This record gives sequence, C-alpha cells and structure tokens, in this order.
Amino acid sequence: MAKKLKGLRWWIVGLICLGTIINYLARNSLAVLAPVLQKTLSFSTPEYSYIVAAFQVGYTVMQAVGGYVLDFLGLKLGFALFAVIWSVANLLHALAGGWVSLAFFRGLLGLSEAAAIPAGIKAISEWFPAKERSVAVGYFNAGTSLGALLAPPLVVWVLVQSSWQMAFVVTGGLGFIFALLWWLFYRTPSNHSLLSEQERDYIFAGQESKGTSEERKPPPIREILSSRRFWGIAIPRFLAEPAWQTFNFWIPLYLANERHMNLKEIAIFAWLPFLAADLGGIFGGYLSPLLMKYFKVRLIPSRMAGIVLGAILMIGPGSIGLAASPYVAIALFCIGGFAHQMISALLNTLSADVFKPHEVATANGLTGTAAWTGGLSFSLVVGALATKIGYGPLFACLTLFDIIGAIVVIVLLRGAAKRSPI
Repeated sequence: MAKKLKGLRWWIVGLICLGTIINYLARNSLAVLAPVLQKTLSFSTPEYSYIVAAFQVGYTVMQAVGGYVLDFLGLKLGFALFAVIWSVANLLHALAGGWVSLAFFRGLLGLSEAAAIPAGIKAISEWFPAKERSVAVGYFNAGTSLGALLAPPLVVWVLVQSSWQMAFVVTGGLGFIFALLWWLFYRTPSNHSLLSEQERDYIFAGQESKGTSEERKPPPIREILSSRRFWGIAIPRFLAEPAWQTFNFWIPLYLANERHMNLKEIAIFAWLPFLAADLGGIFGGYLSPLLMKYFKVRLIPSRMAGIVLGAILMIGPGSIGLAASPYVAIALFCIGGFAHQMISALLNTLSADVFKPHEVATANGLTGTAAWTGGLSFSLVVGALATKIGYGPLFACLTLFDIIGAIVVIVLLRGAAKRSPI
C-alpha cells in the first residue's frame, strides 16, 4: 500500500505554480531583452508592439481551444503536451534574425502557452473545496508574478554571461522539466494513490453538487456563451487584462525610454511590481474566506468584494503620469501589480465557482480569450500612441477599465450570488 502524502492538494497547487512560473518566465524573457533586441535586430517601438501582438493573437485564439482540449483530453496528458510545445517554441526564439521572425516565434509561443491558466483553474476546481478555492488560486496565480519577477535577474545574468540567444534557450529548456514532473505526478483526486481517504472525503464534501470531474462529454460551448455568468466574468477580464499585459510587456521599455534607466537598473527594479503582484493574489485569495468566516458573506459576494477593492487600488498606477521620479513610478506599478492580481485571482476563481467540472477549463479559456482580446487591443494602442502622447494617459485608462469591470461583475453575477448554496 502506497504511503499517503499529507495535504496533497497543496502539493498539487505547488506543482501548478511551478508550471506557471516557468510559463511566465518564458514569455517575459522578451520584455527584459527588448532594449537589447531593439538595437541588435533594429526594430522600432511600433514593430515591437507587433511582436508583442503576435504572442497575444496566438494566446487569445488558443485560450478557448486549449481549454476545450484540456476538458476533453484531461489534465494529465493535455497540460504536459502543451508544456513541451511551448518549450520548443521558446527555444526557437534564439534563431530570430529580425522582428518578423521574432514575431513568428512569439506567435507559436502564444499558441502553446495559452493552456496554463485554464489548466490551473481546472485542477483547483477538482482538488479543492469551494471555501479554499480562492486561496489556492491566489497561490497558483502567484506563479504568474513569480515568473515575471524572476525573469529580469535571470535573463540579464544569462545575457551578461553568454548571449541573448542563450537566455531564450535557458528559459525554454525549463519547460521540459515541468512537463516530465506533471506527467509523473498529476492525477485526479479520485485515483491519486498518494491521496488519503480523509483528505479525499474533505475535498468532495466541500464541493458543490454539480457533476463529477471525470465526465468526458464535450463541454456545451453554446450554453456557456449564452449565460450571464460567463459575461459577468468575461467582460471584467477583458477590461482588466490590459493592465497586466502593459506591466509584463512595457515596463522595461517605459523605464528605459521615459525614466532613462539602464539595463542594470531595470534588472534591479523591474521585478518589484511582480513581487507586489504575488502578495496581491495571495491576499485576495485569503480575503474571500475571511469575509465568509467572520462577516458571514456568501461565496460569490466575497469574491466581488475583493474585486471592488482591487479596482479602487488601481487608482495608483493610473497616476503614474504624475510621478516625479522613477522610484515613485515603480512604487505605483507595485500598487498596480498588487491590485491587478487581486482582481485576476478572484475572477479566475469565479470560473470554478459558477461552472460545472467538465465546463471549467472551456469556460475559463473562453473568458481568457476575452481577456487577451482586451490586452492585445490595448498593447497595439500603447505601441501606436506611447511615443506621441506619452504613457501617462494610457496608464490612467487602466484605472477606468477596472472600475467599470467591478460594476459589471456586480450587475451580471447578482443572480449567481443569490443562488449560491454556500
């Protein structure tokens, strides 16, 4: 009889978080290398926005498809397969000879990396009782920030020691390690040999009675798209994602071009907003169960409260244009990272709260497509207008987007909040 691993569900979160860290480390390598690549490969700021957009288009299109594949194939095979493909795509960046080839490889990376968030949300919906989901998503979501946080020092170190090509090789190669770990370790709670009966009963007892995670019938896409609960998540994600993608893709160039920081200064400071983002995602995760426990707030309204708080805090990055020094600007980016990841973690958690197990990855992928449509559109706006009107007015728009998003959540998910059994 195999020995049981205590608290296995948290080990599963750790494994998901590792995959997300490696996923975001790969995608954020470009942003760190952008000032060097812009000179080496001779591309303009608008051309850089096209490179960014290539990743975003691939990611946007594939989120819904990837979510469907994960629901249909299951997480064990599906996520391992996507991890292998994104690793190969990232390695290919080392062969880029100009912005066109770099954009092509970025598009491949976007197509393959899109499955990470739907996979994580689906795993958490299977492995956690409802009251712990937001905490689990907070830790899982921290992987997105940790990957972005680790990218500047790691990538700059590899660049200094070797070359920009080797930086892509290193960040790409890590994905193969994760794919192997996932394949060897991941199972559903129903058939994981390391899960104790006590923990299995605890997980299942705390989940809503809405079907089993073993169902393999095709997810009802038309039904999902026609529901208020879908749009109550998709529209706010569409409005929130521009902030995160602006932080991920544009902070290094902003600090270099607007605040006149050199590469070493960027490596020292550019990771701080992502550390704050980690804390924001985790804080948002704990806020929901605390509101439920001490203030008797129901499940869905507890998620809404955190989203509203995050939207208010987004006033910070909206004020970056008024910052007198680069250090104040970085501090405001930190507030923005904290606030955004609060919002992101809770919106992602809502997917697991309001959709059935065999729908979760598909629904989350579809809302992710909406999110990345917003991020892609705004990145193109930044590329077109940043050199003409400056970054300040563009950052101010991010505050307005999230406030509108919070209002939409409240209006469209009121029915789901009233029907929630918890």
